Amino acid sequence: MQNKRKRVYVAGHRGMVGAAIARILALRPDVELVTRTHAELDLTSQQAVRAFFRDESIDEVYLAAAKVGGIFANDQYPADFIYENLMIEANVIHEAWRAGVQRLLFLGSSCIYPKFAEQPIDEGALLSGKLEPTNEPYAIAKIAGIKLCESYNRQFGDSHGTDYRSVMPTNLYGPGDNYSMQTSHVVPALIRRFHEARDKGDRAVRVWGSGRPRREFLYVDDMAAASVYVMEMDRTLYAQCTAPMQSHINVGFGSDVTIAELAQTIAGVIDYDGEVQFDVSMPDGTPRKLMNSARLRALGWQPRVALVEGLARAYNAFLGARAEDAPARGLASA
Repeated sequence: MQNKRKRVYVAGHRGMVGAAIARILALRPDVELVTRTHAELDLTSQQAVRAFFRDESIDEVYLAAAKVGGIFANDQYPADFIYENLMIEANVIHEAWRAGVQRLLFLGSSCIYPKFAEQPIDEGALLSGKLEPTNEPYAIAKIAGIKLCESYNRQFGDSHGTDYRSVMPTNLYGPGDNYSMQTSHVVPALIRRFHEARDKGDRAVRVWGSGRPRREFLYVDDMAAASVYVMEMDRTLYAQCTAPMQSHINVGFGSDVTIAELAQTIAGVIDYDGEVQFDVSMPDGTPRKLMNSARLRALGWQPRVALVEGLARAYNAFLGARAEDAPARGLASA
């Protein structure tokens, strides 16, 4: 008699990270993957989410659904970012708990940390200083998600077996990214910009900011592998490396580059030989954001995809998406 497969719901399976997690889980013989598009399930609706968990007998949840965007989108639509993200995480976490789901993984963001946090950023830096103003609403929503997981663990861990975990990824890129010029993050924005400049014969590409800020980048398949690794970690081991009110784990690549270095690398991958110009009238954001991922490394996980290789894969995925005329998605809740 075959063992019953566990039903695993990936919220946000059409987003970049959720899709990468779903790809891994789809290959697992012990997993029955459960997904819903945004049209099928509006995660901002408590009634709809409650009905879903009541009817589907879910065993585990990967909460990768979120409204995401770059500096421009966060600055222009702060109400959208804080409201939608708060509703998504509150509904999914609470209704999963009501339905008896004991295991859940919440995916946060490195923007939860203070703008001037000591580098590399340790998990203990959370709530130790002021956030970057341009994405403060999004960051506050993500902090609330961490604290939701911690609070349900503290209140219901012993009585209900609740074990809700959080991982904080650094800047991610790769297949399924959003290439909108208004809402994308830096890697997909630059890939599109350099690609179009090369095709049109433009001799210069303008990049926001001074080029001096430093950023860390992790290929999305590495993030997905880390998410599954943390989700399946022994409960006692996870408890030993975290604390009841500091339960999140950083997931980073381990080194960073300047935006100028990133732009030149992407130009090289795309074979663009024009000039890269930096517009200092536009905001830089946080001066540096490098995660301290020593905790996860000590638990045995390592990233596999180097930046140049990852950018080449990301560019190939971009070309494939354009060939299929796939729409860019700023909302990853489907």
